[in-house]
Amino acid sequence: MDPIRNPYAPGAGQRPPELAGRDEQLAAFDVVLERVARGRAERSLVLTGLRGVGKTVLLNALRSAAVRRGWGTGKLEARPDLPLRRPLSSALHQAVRELGHPEEEQRDHVLGVLRAFAERDAGRDAKLRDRWSPGIDVPAARGRADSGDIEIDLVELLTEVGGLAQDLGKGVAVFLDEMQDLGPADVSALCAACHEISQSGLPVIVVGAGLPHLPAVLSASKSYSERLFAYQRIDRLSRDAADRALAAPANEEDAEFTPEGLEAMYAATGGYPYFIQAYGKTVWDLAPRSPITADDVAVAAPEAERELAVGFFGSRYERATPAERDYLRAMADADSGEDPVGAVATADVAAVLGKKPQSLSPARDALLKKGLIYSGERGRIAFTVPHFGRYLRDHA
Repeated sequence: MDPIRNPYAPGAGQRPPELAGRDEQLAAFDVVLERVARGRAERSLVLTGLRGVGKTVLLNALRSAAVRRGWGTGKLEARPDLPLRRPLSSALHQAVRELGHPEEEQRDHVLGVLRAFAERDAGRDAKLRDRWSPGIDVPAARGRADSGDIEIDLVELLTEVGGLAQDLGKGVAVFLDEMQDLGPADVSALCAACHEISQSGLPVIVVGAGLPHLPAVLSASKSYSERLFAYQRIDRLSRDAADRALAAPANEEDAEFTPEGLEAMYAATGGYPYFIQAYGKTVWDLAPRSPITADDVAVAAPEAERELAVGFFGSRYERATPAERDYLRAMADADSGEDPVGAVATADVAAVLGKKPQSLSPARDALLKKGLIYSGERGRIAFTVPHFGRYLRDHA
């Protein structure tokens, strides 16, 4: 097969040639956009799922839908070592620019508030490198969104931005990836701001994406977060959607899979979108001709697995210390295969290692902070990466 015409795209956050299996989420978001634009009450949205299921791709697709409707949008990625104030300021600055409000005085007022919000932590005597430089050429407003309390300031800022959008009959959407990495104060402020804005009826929504334990993070911050957000679990694709993700791009290049070839691909990938793209690319490059058969998949699978072992699994495994790697391998050994998400009891992990659970707390907590594992319920943990346990049993 011609590698130049290979249609598959295994990349972090890279949109696949066929966004299969997400029609329900896209249609539901169109309803949210229309309701908010008409002044109807609607909740912000949170997407959760394992790594490799396409959360970032879907987040970008939802943002594109908002842009097509003329909304102001901005996107940021949370980081555990970076407070929310500056990256959110950049995202909202982009959203204000996209709105294109015709009244210069009103627009400049909001930009002044935005600048005040962004520069609050730096202080008046801060060095130039510590000041936010967003390209806003209006002076920072005083007495609005600059109290230093992130919760108060964020409510005031979103109120100003929402009012600007309301004037135009449009909305503003902030897209926040890796939402579980927000610090406790920022999570609390974001929940409080979403709550206040929804009560005010302003056309502002937050669309977050994160790992499966994100709902627990939000609930621990504000008890009402369970009712504040609409949660959508993003999972692996059904057999039909996985077949479409493979067959549609191939058909565009005048190629096809045999039914047995599609069955073999689903067995190899488990329906996970990233694996579909990774295996699809390798199988295409190694298959001698169309149609691609189950034998072609069998020949290419070891090469695809080697690439995943280095780039997808291995890079994460290398981030762990020796003690943390022992814990990860014990998790894989403790998995009986009975739990659908591969969750295991922390007591079972300790039993595999022959240690007391309390002595393993440092390794477990470090892995939680690194995003390699998560805890969906008390006393149980699971990998954030699908098939990671299988990789550990086969390679580590």
